[in-house]
Formats: sequence, structure tokens, C-alpha cells
Amino acid sequence: MIPNLIRCSSRHVAYAAVILSLVCGTMATLAGDGDKTPQAVSLLGKPLLASPQGADLAKLEADLAAARAALAANPDSEEAAIWVGRRLGYLWRMNEAIAAFSQGIKKHPASAALYRHRGHRYISVRQFDRAIADLEKAAELMRHAVDVVEKDGQPNRLNVPLTTLKYNIYYHLGVARYLKGDFQVAVKVFREAQKHVRVVDDNRIAIKDWMYMSLRRLGHHSAAKSELIGVDEGMSVIENGAYYRRLRMYAGAITPERLIPEDASELDRTTMLYGLGNWYRCRGEAEKAKSIFERIVGGSYWPAFAYIAAEVDLAGLKGK
Repeated sequence: MIPNLIRCSSRHVAYAAVILSLVCGTMATLAGDGDKTPQAVSLLGKPLLASPQGADLAKLEADLAAARAALAANPDSEEAAIWVGRRLGYLWRMNEAIAAFSQGIKKHPASAALYRHRGHRYISVRQFDRAIADLEKAAELMRHAVDVVEKDGQPNRLNVPLTTLKYNIYYHLGVARYLKGDFQVAVKVFREAQKHVRVVDDNRIAIKDWMYMSLRRLGHHSAAKSELIGVDEGMSVIENGAYYRRLRMYAGAITPERLIPEDASELDRTTMLYGLGNWYRCRGEAEKAKSIFERIVGGSYWPAFAYIAAEVDLAGLKGK
């Protein structure tokens, strides 16, 4: 509409300028307010909006546009379909991401990667059974396949991809099982994920943390303590600093009061808080745990696994 107005006679130029100004102002307002359509409803009844925190929205949108252009240029590309879904996920547009992965699965029904990524986003929208079904399907498809390193959509500070497809399938499946309260199954799945750890400490740190929490929830305290063996100051941490600090706290190297650095990002703060809350819960200090979980869900980083886990735990505590 606007280009046609601009091509009109000179007496309409001023009018076109006004319309352009109004449209741009409206777009800016919308960009500031974020998407008002809930992507999901939390387990506590809170609408969850697509409003990425601390993100460069212009870059994320540009990356999405590039991914869509790549898919349009090559509509039969499995990788292009994956990246459209991933880019939507980074914008917290989870339903669109799920739809994009579903469309990709129609064309590539044997794609373990598409099932793995859709499973992740089903976790994001709190549909744990669907997540488990997708991730188990991905595991089945990869059972006899050669593992591959997964490219990073949001590279770390060293621009080094840390994980593989098999690792991510089992890692996310373990998380989904944990969120369902299937802690015994979660332990088995995380042990499978350990088989696909690359030679980087970050992978081991993440698995050890979820293993520790799962074992503590099962009451297997000695087994949980054994997961802390080898967690020391000499570990090289690129991405999973929040998990690393949680493990160090479990081991007694960091006090609960000093767990969260003042300059921690919202994501890291959310992650560390959940570890602390779960630690208190497993010590029988339910009120302290509940207070921390409430602090987490009072925040806005709702796609974080720690945020989702806090919802699960609060829902469970309210039922008692």
C-alpha cells in the first residue's frame, strides 16, 4: 500500500508521509510490546508471550528472514527446514517453530533432527508427552546412524559447537522425563546421553547436574554424591557456567549465598536458582524451595528448562 501511495501525484505526498509515519510508529510500538498472542500457558496459568529477553531482535529477525529465503530457494532441503524452525524458536515463537518442524517432517519423515528439534519445542510449550514421543522417535531413527555435530544457531564465545545430535536427543529426552517426574527413567536416559559426550567439559557438566538432581529426587543420595566426583576448579567451561556453579555448590565449594554472581544473565540466574531450590527441597526445606521456585516463575525467561521445572515443582507443592 505505501509504495503505491508514494507513486501518486504530488498533492498526495504529504498524506503518504503521514501514513508512513503512523505505520512506522505502530510497528515500533508492537516491537516494543512484543507478541501479545500467548505461545502457551504455564502450568500455573500464566500466559507465555514471545518476548525474548536480552536478545538482539533485529539480528534474530534477519536470521529468520535469511532462513526462510534459503528454504524458499530450496524447498526440499531438510537442513533449510530445520533452520526456519530453530530461528523461530530463538524468537520464542514456539508454535510457529513447531509448525515449521512439522511441515519439515512431512517432507522428511526419517529426519531424526527434525523430531529432535520439535521435541525440544514441545518441552518449551509444556507438552511433555509429545516431546517424549518425538525424542524417542528421534532416538530410534538414530539408533544405527552415524552421529553428527550439531551446528550452533547462537554460537558461544569461542564459536565452537559442543554437542552432537545423539547427545541432544538423549539430553532433551532426559529433561522431558525429569519434568514428567519419571526420575528413574530420566537417570537411564542421561546415562545414555553420557555415551555421546564430546571431549569438552560442558557436556559432562550438564549431564552430571541433571543426574545429580534426578538421583536426589529418587532419594539415592550416595549415587548423587558420586556424580560430583571430578567436578573441580580445573574444568574448562564455555557455555554451562550456571550448571557448573550449581555442581560446585552441591559439592560444598560454593555457599548457597554466593551461588549467583551479581552480573549473572537472567537465563543463568534462573538456572542457578532452580538448582538451589531443588537442593533445598531435597534437604526437606520445602518452604525455602517454594520461595525460590516462586521467584523463578515471577521472572520472564519462561523457555528455560529451570523455569519449567520450577513450574512443575510449584504445581506439585500446591497439590500437597
